[in-house]
Amino acid sequence: MDHGRSPGHRAGLTHAAVLSAARELLAEHGIAGLTMRMLAARLDVAPNALYSHVASKTALVDALLDDVLGEVAVLTPSVENPALGLHQLMTSTYDVLVGHADLVPLYLSRQGAHGPNALRLGEVTLDLLRRAGVPEPTASDALRVLIVYTIGFAAFTRHLPATGGSERRPSAAEMQSSFEHGLGWLLAGISDDHPDAQSHLRFASETEPKRPARK
Repeated sequence: MDHGRSPGHRAGLTHAAVLSAARELLAEHGIAGLTMRMLAARLDVAPNALYSHVASKTALVDALLDDVLGEVAVLTPSVENPALGLHQLMTSTYDVLVGHADLVPLYLSRQGAHGPNALRLGEVTLDLLRRAGVPEPTASDALRVLIVYTIGFAAFTRHLPATGGSERRPSAAEMQSSFEHGLGWLLAGISDDHPDAQSHLRFASETEPKRPARK
């Protein structure tokens, strides 16, 4: 008999399985339907078994949000152009958020994610900003602005039609284009108070390749 494992591990659960089932429940029933009891029923385990993997519903939501950020494409630390790296990192983050539209309100209510993936992305972003010539504390403030900008755009886009927008209600494809243009302006604005950063960050809008519109 194995006395060294917790009930959740004895039930054969994995952290990944818990998050997968939680994401299914969230998509089907919304945040109100994501309860520890319903999650246990979905996994066919006793509710207590879940606490070997998540301490509470709040911890579960935080883990879900951070898990999704693992899909964001991160360039290698040696990328030569930090402005291009920032542009691609933020557009990948936007794409991932829009691809998980049901989670976007949770990113808003939780003010982002707080797990290891979020920390890793934050460090990568700060490193790119510093390499572009943006010193502290401006770099940390810029990181916060970029996160809010990206989550806000994703929240605005989540209920829009893919194509065929109007003047009052743009399509998701049009919002994608607006996001990328705005990101270039934002990066250029971040550089305004730091002459060493201007040539690096203003270069982003000139070098970023055009992406096909989201279908």
